[in-house]
Amino acid sequence: MSEQSPTGPGGQPPVEEDRSESGGAASGGLLGGLTDRFSGAISQVAAAGALIVVFVVLSIIAPSFLTADNLFNLGSQTSVNAVMAVGVTLVIITGGIDLSVGSVAALSGVLGVMLMADFGFNPLVGILGGLVVGAAAGLVNGLLVSTVGLPPFIATLGMLSVARGLVLISTGAVAVFGAPESFRLLGQGVIGPVPIPVLMIVVVAVLGHLVLTRTRLGRYSYVMGSNSEAARLSGVPVRKHTTWVYVLSGMLAGLGGMIAASRINSGQPNFGEGLELDVIAAVVIGGANLFGGRGTVLGSLIGAFLVAVIRNGAVQLNIGTFYQNVLIGVIIWLAVWWDRYQRRKLAGDVG
Repeated sequence: MSEQSPTGPGGQPPVEEDRSESGGAASGGLLGGLTDRFSGAISQVAAAGALIVVFVVLSIIAPSFLTADNLFNLGSQTSVNAVMAVGVTLVIITGGIDLSVGSVAALSGVLGVMLMADFGFNPLVGILGGLVVGAAAGLVNGLLVSTVGLPPFIATLGMLSVARGLVLISTGAVAVFGAPESFRLLGQGVIGPVPIPVLMIVVVAVLGHLVLTRTRLGRYSYVMGSNSEAARLSGVPVRKHTTWVYVLSGMLAGLGGMIAASRINSGQPNFGEGLELDVIAAVVIGGANLFGGRGTVLGSLIGAFLVAVIRNGAVQLNIGTFYQNVLIGVIIWLAVWWDRYQRRKLAGDVG
């Protein structure tokens, strides 16, 4: 099937399916698209406003929050989630989900460090090895979804368990040490006053934005997420592009795992447990629609920084991890509720 640009009657994009609970019927292409984009923009503005408010409040009530060391740590901590969130954004735009990113990041980090510690490869090869491991896991996810026909939730839930099991098997549940000191540069180095992990966020964000806005993969991802069947009938190679978005998500999870491993110069088998919660929360808070068809890299970055600032501030205020998880879960509820409320309001279904 040829890879032509999807069009409907009159050269317009195929009609988008209204996936909100309030709508029963499909929304008209132009009206539905404008409503969806405006709702997404409102969600992004709300997330940015919340980020500013939380940042200001923590600056006041937590004296150590604005210190240079803490801000440096905050940027490094955010880099892992932010890089992974860019990949998950692509998946969610297509209407899928990737629950495996935390375990894939751990597997990539451990095996990447093992390439350096046990086989003597230099850090560049170790980092590339971690990316290849992540991409391979993403390829399996993508094929299970696009070719085997498993629901994304089931496919990636299975990969979550498989990758975590492989981490424990390969390490014997023991941390892997012995990477060269130069490996620390990826997670701890600086160029001038800017931490290298923050530069990684910028590079990945720019590339992710270009993919979404300047390539067929990005354009088709939005169409597939809005109406997969219409995309297929319009000539979009749905299987191929679905596979690719999971490969990219896995590869960026691998990069996140290597950044995290570099920060402590070791591969930790327990890294990433529950990390998928923070990553998916960042994407949803940033305005992506869990049913597909909407999402931006900028929004996901805002969400990633909001989650990171909340967790960092909680540490500054001696709030335990268990309470942090409760808070993040509540924020996810509020983000999804706000998104649906705005969509219904824009559609004229609420006052």
